[in-house]
Amino acid sequence: MDEKEILKINENKMNSMNLEFLYNLGSLIFSIIFVHCIYLFSIRPNAFALTAIAEQNNEVAPRSLSIILKDFEQEMCIILMLWAIFMIGSKIYAAIRQNYIIDIDILGFNDSGKISKTEAKAALNNLNRYKFGLGDSVIIQTLSSSLQRYITTSNVQDASEALITASDNVGMRLEADLSMIRYIIWAIPSIGFIGTVRGIGQALSKADIALQGDISAMTNSLGVAFNSTFVALLISILLMFLLHQIQRMNDKLVLDSQDYCNKFFISKILRQ
Repeated sequence: MDEKEILKINENKMNSMNLEFLYNLGSLIFSIIFVHCIYLFSIRPNAFALTAIAEQNNEVAPRSLSIILKDFEQEMCIILMLWAIFMIGSKIYAAIRQNYIIDIDILGFNDSGKISKTEAKAALNNLNRYKFGLGDSVIIQTLSSSLQRYITTSNVQDASEALITASDNVGMRLEADLSMIRYIIWAIPSIGFIGTVRGIGQALSKADIALQGDISAMTNSLGVAFNSTFVALLISILLMFLLHQIQRMNDKLVLDSQDYCNKFFISKILRQ
């Protein structure tokens, strides 16, 4: 692989990182604008109208969807949920996009005959060209590492060990790529608990009014307290389910890449 190809691969990696950053930033901005518009034109006006009617009738506001979602903590939780769904969706798409080469022999080695270093180098150069479009492919990365080791040592055991090491490294990288999603899933219940603390504090500050017989103000504040935690926990359950799905897909992708390399490369070396 010459210097131009190396520079091209590095440039492709930088472009991929920039695109991922722009996608995450754009999805965050879209989530903020979209959710805030829904709150501004639908949820909060409906909630204020229901609350005003309840206060006129000296009743507690009904537990409608608008009342449950009306506070700022719930809005923040929904924004983070939508942002996390966008990021999870991009990870799922990236995993699905790599599946089409699982049944394709991109190396082209013969089933019989010795694989020479020249053939191995030609196959490696071919893989490096695939990196221009599939630089993040698990199969391409693990296969490249195993081929490079085989070209250097001409030893099957070394190539197999390189395959295992590359698979472990790719698995750890895929786990690290999910760190922001894990942080969001942790942050959402924390935001809900902030709403709980705020609501309980407001309720306690209105205890003297409740002692005089008007408990509507206190119950509204307690509604803020429990609604925020309720919404945050529901969102966390949903996002945890989606996170486990993408983790399962990533684990399967790493195992499939090992099987692919064993089938189309390691097993053919062992026949020599």
